Amino acid sequence: MDQQMPIFPQGRAALFEGVGKPFKAINREVPALAEGEILVKNRYTTLCGSDIHTYCGHRKEPDEVVLGHEIIGDILWLPEGEEFKDYRGETVQIGDRITWSIFAVPAGIEAPRADMPQKSAGLFKYGHAQATDTDLFNGGLADYCVLRPNTAFLKISPKIPMKVAATISCAHSTVTGALRVAGNIKGKKVLVFGAGLLGISCVAMCREAGASWVGLIDNDASRLSWGEKFGADEQFIFPNNPVDGSFPWPQADVVFDMTGRPEAMKVGVESLGLGGTVVWIGAVFPASPVPVDAQRVVRNLLEIKGLHNYNYDDFVNATIFIEQNFEKYPFEELVEKEYTLDQIAEAFKYASEQKPVRVGINIDND
Repeated sequence: MDQQMPIFPQGRAALFEGVGKPFKAINREVPALAEGEILVKNRYTTLCGSDIHTYCGHRKEPDEVVLGHEIIGDILWLPEGEEFKDYRGETVQIGDRITWSIFAVPAGIEAPRADMPQKSAGLFKYGHAQATDTDLFNGGLADYCVLRPNTAFLKISPKIPMKVAATISCAHSTVTGALRVAGNIKGKKVLVFGAGLLGISCVAMCREAGASWVGLIDNDASRLSWGEKFGADEQFIFPNNPVDGSFPWPQADVVFDMTGRPEAMKVGVESLGLGGTVVWIGAVFPASPVPVDAQRVVRNLLEIKGLHNYNYDDFVNATIFIEQNFEKYPFEELVEKEYTLDQIAEAFKYASEQKPVRVGINIDND
């Protein structure tokens, strides 16, 4: 690289070292960047459900990792003499606010399918990678993040509240992918299982996509209270002992499961009408098998589909959705409590015990 990168002050990172262990605070200089890398000053990170699952031991990540992949930041350094454009083709410069995809595909790697870049071999995932002496700034719970080449990033307006913008790169993009997988929603009855951020976002997206009716289901009444604000027609408490055919909600054309819980996934399939489709999104950690009535699937011409993460089009469309609707729906209120990077232990404790929709880490406020 011809340009000499300026020396930045040391940056902080909160290192997760394993379940039950305290976070380790690290201060370190940003290393020299490789060709094609971009340095971002992290501004805001929200704690995704998968971060909480890792913290609680429900899913396994490296024992030394800088968690956080729902991130926004401002470009701090770009190589001189090169024009950089975001994934939509907009020219970016130092100071622009951006968000970026959870993954980067290594150079020379071809996706297994054009619509599945998130399943490419050797994938790098922000907030999920082993932290090392030379590769520390690769997640959201740090002052900086080094963006690798082939990372899809998007310029976003600073008018979008940071609490909302940070959630684009995981929750909203994943939900956009779920709607893509489900097919045309217009005029259909939709059931959404799980009133976390994924489910609430799904309700709003289905409403904007022209669904004729949207029902939201959860076992937490406080979370269900968000449903009406985001376009749900009805909210339902998940029954203690659900019996097929006696559900309090009508049969649906499309069911989205954001819970990953076998009992909910089973009921979701049983809630489909003739020719219906269920999309499973929440099953991203080990759980018991889902007992599915194969005869029901065959005789009722049902479809069961799965989605993990999202592709580039989903990322773009999620960003567009938030740009068009961040003032229409109270997404900012879904970040129910905010902490600083120095309060990361308290943030995870609160998130895991109180189960708010989202907890935010305002890195600017330290």
